[in-house]
Amino acid sequence: MKRIFLFLALFITAYTFSQQKRINYTAKIQSADEDKYPGAIILIGNVHMIHEGVTLDSQKALYYRNKNLFKALGEVIIEQGDSIIQYSDYADYNGNTKQAVSWGNVEMNDPTMKLKTDTLHFDRINQKLFYKTGGTIQDKTNTLKSIGGTYLLRNKKFIAKSNVTVTNPENNLESNHLEYYTNTGIAYLYGPSTVTNNKNKNKLYSERGFYNTKTDVSYFVKNAKLFLKERTIEGDSLYYDKRKGFASATNNITVIDTVKNFVTKGNYAEIFEEKDSLFIIDKAVAISVLEKDSLYMHGDKILVTGKPENRIVRTFNNVKIFKSDLQGKCDSIHTDQTTGLTRMFRNPVLWSGKQQITGDTIHLVSNLETNKLDSLKVLNNALIIQKDSLADDDFNQIKGRNIYGKFIENELRTLWVKGNAESVFFSRNEKTNKLETITKEIASSIEFELENNEISTIKYYTKSEGITYPPLDYPKEDRKLKGFIWREKEQPKVMQDIFTKDEKTEVKENIDVQNAKLNFARENATKKKKIASDRKNTRKSLKKGL
Repeated sequence: MKRIFLFLALFITAYTFSQQKRINYTAKIQSADEDKYPGAIILIGNVHMIHEGVTLDSQKALYYRNKNLFKALGEVIIEQGDSIIQYSDYADYNGNTKQAVSWGNVEMNDPTMKLKTDTLHFDRINQKLFYKTGGTIQDKTNTLKSIGGTYLLRNKKFIAKSNVTVTNPENNLESNHLEYYTNTGIAYLYGPSTVTNNKNKNKLYSERGFYNTKTDVSYFVKNAKLFLKERTIEGDSLYYDKRKGFASATNNITVIDTVKNFVTKGNYAEIFEEKDSLFIIDKAVAISVLEKDSLYMHGDKILVTGKPENRIVRTFNNVKIFKSDLQGKCDSIHTDQTTGLTRMFRNPVLWSGKQQITGDTIHLVSNLETNKLDSLKVLNNALIIQKDSLADDDFNQIKGRNIYGKFIENELRTLWVKGNAESVFFSRNEKTNKLETITKEIASSIEFELENNEISTIKYYTKSEGITYPPLDYPKEDRKLKGFIWREKEQPKVMQDIFTKDEKTEVKENIDVQNAKLNFARENATKKKKIASDRKNTRKSLKKGL
């Protein structure tokens, strides 16, 4: 049995050796020196080697026949068909393993690129080149440098996993792991990578994605960040076309305005650099970063346009505002960051502490220097309501043409009711909390101050009428001033509430009722006019007939 195994081993070895073709060579001078180069044939002058589709030329070489090993030196040139040509000072080529090692001023060219390094390994079986001591690849578009790298000849792919740079006149890419295709100029990134624009210093960062160095189009899918001159965009995925100045981001997006200290978030965004505009939807929220307490503004859509010196923020549909001591709701908001003016439209409401503030239009004004809330304007049909703490149906109310407020350190501290001011207040015994009187006042203006978001002092100007009633004697129909709507259910109590849509609000019901009444009145008036006209025409006809 041992003889059989020995015979098989010898047969396999002989068969394998027969498959390893001998290196063929020519040279001007052939000699041997067993003392200095035992087992080697010394080749000098116009040395030419051929082995299975590859040729090697040099000035001098040693060929070890038993090992099928060729050692060349002096102006070494290795060629493989028309795919590669390689230059070096020295090279070893093993005909059995089809492996070559070149060193000393190595330069390799193929139809798409040029590679330079100190030592280059060539695996002919797998058609793979690699180096470990630093190298440079240059194609028509880029120059790539890395400490170590592998180049696959079949698909023109370069792989590097440490300290890689890809540069061209416009951009500089740095990565610790990428795959770069020299025929397309596309880099696939698998580790922390940064692309920097050499002109405007804009930056892209990602840990996974691809970047087309020829078209300047990139798509990143892990920890993606885009650093523009005045904005930083982050998201789960990011698409960026630098030449068009367009970027889009998806999921967990954060856009930071580095000039205005303003943050926008959502799940889908589009950015247009030339127009300096941002469009964001899907849980869109704009955050004004205030000292210790930021203001959050949510809507179905947020549109930011204009450069910092002329920037406008528009928030559309189902808008809600949250700040720890100030909340709001309306249909749309327009903010001019150059003036600090924020305007709330269509059924706006604000809640400050226990006060509910409504009007046809509400304005909030910020101080541009301190970036803090400065003042408040409630224009037309202004109404302030504060629910009595011990009775669900009792509400302190102040109504007027307009209301003006003043903030101190982002807290509402003073309110003025200007024009046709009237109020209803429920007074309770300080000890028993029993309701004692209800007072209705009418004045030209009312001023009151707040402490800890509660009314502390009240001043009436040019009183025209004031009546105090016992609770049972106060007319029920006068307990609520005209335009009264209690909208507590719509108030966002915590920041997360700004994303909750109200299915059917009291405001909508009230508007629907008012519209229905107006339509009925109009239709009724039209019918009455038609009936009167018909009667008149009938009388004329009767007179003519008589």
